[in-house]
Amino acid sequence: MSEQRNEGPIQSAIIDKLQALSPSHLEVLNESHMHNVPAGSESHFKVVLVSEAFAGLRQVPRHQKIYGLLADEMAGPVHALALHTYSPEEWPGQSVPESPNCLGGSLHDKKGA
Repeated sequence: MSEQRNEGPIQSAIIDKLQALSPSHLEVLNESHMHNVPAGSESHFKVVLVSEAFAGLRQVPRHQKIYGLLADEMAGPVHALALHTYSPEEWPGQSVPESPNCLGGSLHDKKGA
């Protein structure tokens, strides 16, 4: 189901909480290293979740289920989640697209914008 190694405490909490959806496939990848954050951060994650709980649901209700489970993490240390959600019938059984690298900073950091 989940094959992460060297998980930090936030990543582990996300994995544990998403078990409530009885996933047949779950990947929680810490992508913080791809962003302008200190080394060892746990602030940006990609979640790939396949669950029967998503059958017949559109993308927004699926994401709402996840955000509901991860409300504490989203209110605190987690800045961003890239969500890839599938029912078992939709799951292509392959990896999802790579996440882009951060372009650095934020719009607030740009001078003259």
